[in-house]
Amino acid sequence: MKKRIKKMAALMLPVTFVFLLAVSCFAGEAKENSAAGEPSTSSGSDVLVVYFSRTGEQYTVGVIDKGNTAIIAEMIIDRTGADSFEILPEEDYYPYTYAELTDVAKKEQNEKARPAYAGEVPDLTGYSTVFIGAPVWWGDWPMICYTFFEQNAKALEGKTLIPFSTHEGSGLSGFDSKLSSVCPDTTVGKGLAIRGNDAQNNQDNVQIEVDNWLSELGFQMGN
Repeated sequence: MKKRIKKMAALMLPVTFVFLLAVSCFAGEAKENSAAGEPSTSSGSDVLVVYFSRTGEQYTVGVIDKGNTAIIAEMIIDRTGADSFEILPEEDYYPYTYAELTDVAKKEQNEKARPAYAGEVPDLTGYSTVFIGAPVWWGDWPMICYTFFEQNAKALEGKTLIPFSTHEGSGLSGFDSKLSSVCPDTTVGKGLAIRGNDAQNNQDNVQIEVDNWLSELGFQMGN
């Protein structure tokens, strides 16, 4: 069964000095989502896309109404027919403006916070491959993603995890190695990094990049 649970997105990380962090915030709404927190079902799939994103003020992009990472997640879903789960904070206390939000994100990282996310994760037993995406925040996954990894580490054992990031200069930022560390009993596939500005303003080229990446991973495009 295909379960798609719409969640609210949070956080977005700073890009101050050397680290021009990822700016692909989540609050993207995947196609055909049902009401928040309620799953919708359709045909089966053994591929799941898990993502965290945020809208609002973004570095080099301005104010956006669909998160950068959400845009990439939707491209993957469209091409592979994957199910999806959007990580949304249980309590959305994150500021709308970029500078303030980066301060909150840095504070969470320094404190090794594990913010709670809303909704129920789909039953992971039926999935062989899980794509996991987020913006790069201060050179790392957003802390709420670690909440997901740690709470679902056992259920993810034996699966192939494929990371993807959105950013404005920091690339994949070690998402793959960090994912391997927190979920050691998995196979981590080749990741993909897309600039948030391109996700917003250069989607035709980004779609080609996503398609080429999926082909390298052995997926046959559904569209």
